[in-house]
Amino acid sequence: MTQSHHSQRRYYLSDIPLEEARDRFFSALLEAGALHPRPAESSPLASARGRMTAGPIWAVNSSPHYDAAAMDGIAVRAADTTGATETSPITLAVGGPEPQAVWVDTGDPMPRGFDAVIMIEHLHLVGDDHVSIMTSVAPWQHVRPLGEDIVATELVLPENHRLTPADLGACAAAGLREIPVRRRPSVAIIPTGNELVPVGADLEPGDIVEFNSLMLSGLLEEWGASSTVLDPAPDVFVAIRDSARAALDKHDLVIINAGSSAGAEDYTALVVEELGQLLVHGIAVRPGHPVVLGVAKGKPLVGLPGYPVSAILTAELLIKPLIEKWLGQAGDNQRPTERARITRKVMSSAGEDEFLRVKLGRVGEKMVATPVQRGAGVIMSLVRADGLVKIPRFSEGVDVGEEVLVELLRPLSEVENTIVAIGSHDLTLDLMSSFLRRSPGGVNLSSSHIGSLGGLIALRRGEAHLAGSHLLDEATGEYNLSYIERFLPGVPVVLVNLVGRVQGLIVRSGNPLEITALPDLLRSDVTFVNRQRGSGTRVLLDYKLKEMGALPEQVHGYEREEYSHLAVAAAVNGGAADVGLGILSAARALDLDFIPLLNEQYDLVIPRSHYESDLLQPLLALLSDEEFRQAVNDLGGYNVSRMGRVQAEVG
Repeated sequence: MTQSHHSQRRYYLSDIPLEEARDRFFSALLEAGALHPRPAESSPLASARGRMTAGPIWAVNSSPHYDAAAMDGIAVRAADTTGATETSPITLAVGGPEPQAVWVDTGDPMPRGFDAVIMIEHLHLVGDDHVSIMTSVAPWQHVRPLGEDIVATELVLPENHRLTPADLGACAAAGLREIPVRRRPSVAIIPTGNELVPVGADLEPGDIVEFNSLMLSGLLEEWGASSTVLDPAPDVFVAIRDSARAALDKHDLVIINAGSSAGAEDYTALVVEELGQLLVHGIAVRPGHPVVLGVAKGKPLVGLPGYPVSAILTAELLIKPLIEKWLGQAGDNQRPTERARITRKVMSSAGEDEFLRVKLGRVGEKMVATPVQRGAGVIMSLVRADGLVKIPRFSEGVDVGEEVLVELLRPLSEVENTIVAIGSHDLTLDLMSSFLRRSPGGVNLSSSHIGSLGGLIALRRGEAHLAGSHLLDEATGEYNLSYIERFLPGVPVVLVNLVGRVQGLIVRSGNPLEITALPDLLRSDVTFVNRQRGSGTRVLLDYKLKEMGALPEQVHGYEREEYSHLAVAAAVNGGAADVGLGILSAARALDLDFIPLLNEQYDLVIPRSHYESDLLQPLLALLSDEEFRQAVNDLGGYNVSRMGRVQAEVG
């Protein structure tokens, strides 16, 4: 096959449901003899934690292997103690040729012919060789009989059991030094792409940091496999083919990362086809559509998508079950689930299973799930997510308030200890999240940025504990109050100041276009980046445009929306826009210039029921913490003089 042939565009061979793809893959592996559990190897106890037993583990020794005293005191014959009480003690001889009692410490072997122990607290010395006992004991009382814990030849652990520290202790007690465990499946990861650069490299436009292998190898180790990351291969068919062919000789599974789509430089499917049997190219899931599954040299050869979220999710769906089968696991180690109400309408492609990332929190009696960014390349969506919601094919999505089943990515205890903030974005909330983790119990702050108006609506629906808001009333010049009365009628609310902050124009370093004021947004040579509809910054912009007598369509880029001040700053920094309206701290974060325009009030809108709850007390206490205030001040562009002050109580 010639290189020119391989450079031709290659379309998907299939687009099949996940279950069918998995069945086709595993059936082919079974036929190739590549699905049976990995063979056994002997492992010292010290290095066996987390491994899977490869056979039943039998005790060599009993534990204890002798009758042992369970208390400090005297060993006695139980029959000699009958009738002893505090008011009628019995005196026993200690020592001598025919002793009635023998001194013992915890763990000592029981003297021959003695069958019980009296604790030292229940006796008195009478001279040098007698003791007075004030209680009777039953046979074998305070004695650990031989084999009480483990009896030699007893089954200690079954086959296909993941070893815990307690298991290893039991094996040691049973006289075992080494135990048979499943050999770890060996997995090779081949990153591909001309644009890849190592972690920490100085970046140029077009460079992509190669961190997928870091994540994939970590997952593989968690699942019980060993991983080897090979040198990245360029987007050249022969290079990828030769790397995969060599890896198949040494490893149980080879993963080619990226190049699995249908572009001109996507060679993974062609490599699988040349080296073996191509089974699947494209599955009906999102994210993770361009997956390649095949068998070569009797071993699985898999192509995972290059986008990081797609790579992780498809590895969980397809690689994890394979590792489990190789280790003899029953497949019952699934994550726990929890039911929750979705806070936003989510449209989904009818032909694909979608795995939606969500943040969770309990608001009142209701568990709520707030979707986070859905992009396949947004790795922070997995960092921020508390769970995954599977939206089945042909369902077209979920409606606001619909109950969904969430697969938990964090312990439920963490979710229950979470303050849910939905509303306007501010870097202070990000800082607050970090500070709250120091509080007793480690309170979590889940902050979703959908704009000030969206936050008030979320409060009205009972989906959040608080909302960040900076909505200016054009008529009164006041912030937030009129909007609270309009959107939260009948809801008792406490309005607490978080910060005063400076809003202004974020421009590139050096301000090459010499932008100085809002009227410059109307210039034909200036491209603007906007905030989303309903955000306080968008409300402010529209108010100022109206004040100038200008129309939104006169602003080039008005229709481009971002959901945070940092995203606006990033758009300017990357050259996608010349200017955005935002806050000083966001400009400082990316070393951009800033033209201040006006001061505004940013408040926390908190329903009284939550304001008085135990959950919010660490957050409210933080507002008077001097270290936190100083950290906010250091961000730049903030006034913390009124932080924590109750601005108003409404309703």
